[in-house]
Amino acid sequence: MTEELNFKTICGIATTALGMPQGSLSLKTRKRPIQVARAATAYIAMKEDKIHRNIIADVLKRDRAVTYHYQYMHKKLYASCELYRNTFNKIYLAYKNIDDSKDIFIDKDFMRKHLIKNGVKETKNYDVILKVKSGSVACKVKTSYFDYSNQIENVNLAMKNYHYTINII
Repeated sequence: MTEELNFKTICGIATTALGMPQGSLSLKTRKRPIQVARAATAYIAMKEDKIHRNIIADVLKRDRAVTYHYQYMHKKLYASCELYRNTFNKIYLAYKNIDDSKDIFIDKDFMRKHLIKNGVKETKNYDVILKVKSGSVACKVKTSYFDYSNQIENVNLAMKNYHYTINII
């Protein structure tokens, strides 16, 4: 998955765990429960998945500087604010339960065979390289400019039960 899709998934996990409507984290509201959920979700994304601040800010429809505030205030809020602590714990527990249920690959040849068996195709005359990473293993898929979006969909389908990222090289 791309970092943006990963973060949107984390936001979905957070809103589900807290019983909020989907997409509520990106609303322009100052209601305390949503502010706290937004901060906790952003902190988890930065620390656990190493998602870039710009992506978090874009998805939350906030300025990038607010992500520094979320990171700076985490320890203080966790120690002193019961609402933040309970919200963070709920989101983190839901995130870990889903994240731990997914597997990772430990052999790049096995991952390549899995991708090809599940519909991912490579071309000889390639313009774009997709780097699929699962755990510490990375596999490159060579594709054309016109077909790379189809191959990204195929990779997403093939890797739905695995923890992975896709980068376009």
